[in-house]
Amino acid sequence: MIIKNRAVVEDDFTVVRAAEDGALPAADALPAGKIIVPFALWKEHKPAIVASRAQEQIGVWLTPDDEPADLAPDFDLISLVAVDFPVFRDGRGFSIGRLLRERYQWTGELRAIGDVLRDQVAFHARCGFDAFAVRADKDINDALNAFTEFTNLYQGATDNPEPLFRRRAALIAALGA
Repeated sequence: MIIKNRAVVEDDFTVVRAAEDGALPAADALPAGKIIVPFALWKEHKPAIVASRAQEQIGVWLTPDDEPADLAPDFDLISLVAVDFPVFRDGRGFSIGRLLRERYQWTGELRAIGDVLRDQVAFHARCGFDAFAVRADKDINDALNAFTEFTNLYQGATDNPEPLFRRRAALIAALGA
């Protein structure tokens, strides 16, 4: 199960990970159905992956060390981009999410995977993520509450670029005019 568009839904994608020794699977050994492959595997075997399935069945996931600009030319070949959060305290994925949405204009599904916890789900959403694979040992339904915990957000972000002081000034000007 994942959270997608603020609802718990069944996940119909399989995340492909490297083996424990770090070896990536062969392109012809990928599971059937919809997959999310590591960017390293995508770069190495893109033609074979594309030839083996339809666009709506392919997703690519980025590590915190991957450069999102390198994936941008392939946006028309994939249906989703996932960003891996290997540990809770690694926030580089938030920047990757904002870059994908704001600089590279990714409009498809943007999914947070890895060590995704309730505490950060709302912040992921503010950076442009619209799907969340909450860690398996956590209550995914409880994670939905993260979207309603904050009613006033001070900073501008992907979901609302206007900071609170500008929204407030516009309201005051509209009321005074």
